Amino acid sequence: MAAQRYDSITIDVQHGALEYSSALPMLQAMRASGVVPMARVPWMEPGIIMKVLDAGAYVIRTQPLSATTIADARQLKIVSRHGVGYDAVDVPALNNRRIPLCIVGDVNSLSVTEHVILLILACAKRLIRADRSVRACSWEWRNRLEATDIYGKRLLIVGYGRIGGHLARLATGFGMEIHAFDPLLAERGWPEGPVNPAPTLADGLAWADVVSVSVPKAARPILGVEEFSLMKPDAILVNTARGGIVDEAALSAALADGRVVAAGLDVFDDEPPAQDHPLLGLDQVVLTPHIAVLHSRRLSGWQSLPFRTCSISSRSASTPTSS
Repeated sequence: MAAQRYDSITIDVQHGALEYSSALPMLQAMRASGVVPMARVPWMEPGIIMKVLDAGAYVIRTQPLSATTIADARQLKIVSRHGVGYDAVDVPALNNRRIPLCIVGDVNSLSVTEHVILLILACAKRLIRADRSVRACSWEWRNRLEATDIYGKRLLIVGYGRIGGHLARLATGFGMEIHAFDPLLAERGWPEGPVNPAPTLADGLAWADVVSVSVPKAARPILGVEEFSLMKPDAILVNTARGGIVDEAALSAALADGRVVAAGLDVFDDEPPAQDHPLLGLDQVVLTPHIAVLHSRRLSGWQSLPFRTCSISSRSASTPTSS
């Protein structure tokens, strides 16, 4: 019996059922129109090689796509990334074969921005401690006066892209004073508006009461022991960007020692983090399971976008294409 050949393949892992069901109408419409038959397979890279050798298009979410997989997928013509970041995709390997990488652009930035505000407020108001005090019938916690306002506080946005711009506008409504650090924008020309550029990251960290990170993952963390030593002892840190941007061991130590007063994290080095991770034992830390990009209202439409990119004609590209 001949093996089934698929022109396009959807590769998923933890959230596969949700993604596939949400995108099913799009898949069925594409199949009915004769555009592309598709299949969904679990991701065990590089163990999926035999299943995807004949696929002409990949739809991926957070899963890695290595040079080995790309080299072995001889029929591959296009890759669609189910989100904005593509640090887990070997872009040079795609470029070597002139395979375009499509990303879903500005569809979740507002959701992420709202999540940043949520974490800032939860940290400032010590939400975890407040909640626990009520559940433990320990009403006297309120007399410690740990909660603070964010009105009039200084916010440093590290990475002034889509999310950074949305955050600046929302934070202005809370009466915060805002600076941003973005060396790429500093080179290209700082955009007009009320947000001033921080001369250096060190200057921004020393100035800020709240630091929010919205940058791609780099080869090493941009916030570590040295950077935490520059921050105010009552500063709040929020990371909704990527695990690995913040040195988690250094952050845990800074929180335990009182050098950083609170933190809100939606992303981690390892997801989910280990049960004995030191951050899980700190009640001045608000943790969420990488959900800043997820929201029910626009989920269905967002899920279908990567599939639409795979229905277009394949074309040469050296950089990711935003859909």
